[in-house]
Amino acid sequence: MRAKHTFSTFFWLHTTRVVNQDAPLYLRVTVDGKRVNISLKRRVPISIWDQKKKKAKGTSAAARQINLYIDEVNSKIFQIYQDLKFKDELITAKLIKAIYNGDDQDSKSLKDIFDYHNEKIRDTLAAGSIRNYGITQNYVFRFIKEKMKTTDINLNKLNFEFLSQFKLFLCKV
Repeated sequence: MRAKHTFSTFFWLHTTRVVNQDAPLYLRVTVDGKRVNISLKRRVPISIWDQKKKKAKGTSAAARQINLYIDEVNSKIFQIYQDLKFKDELITAKLIKAIYNGDDQDSKSLKDIFDYHNEKIRDTLAAGSIRNYGITQNYVFRFIKEKMKTTDINLNKLNFEFLSQFKLFLCKV
């Protein structure tokens, strides 16, 4: 028999971190009274935020885009919750956050793959080939640092858009 859980989501602006009248958007996920905050890595003008409705107010393009993003995130979080419930797994707010961020145990990062690859080829390829792999690896992480403002990326975040942007990046280097 499945356990019953209380589950809720709540969007809010972190108004103590306002920069140029924009505040970071957060999502609070609560499961059985335990809660976690998830940074959605978006900034919202505080002038268009409706505190009661927990959405952007108005019909401007910016407000519509923010509200669409909120709806997408809410749907994704609820789908994660439903999947865990369907699999009859332990459901916690921390686990939902980890799955949403791609940090669950099954998720590997690009750095993990490069490290694994480098370990496997160390004794099998010529020094020149290993050097070429190293150069490619440096370009990949330079791209991630400059364009994505991070040092690593989960493999589940790799998609056609990532590859297209990386190709353009290589053409400019």
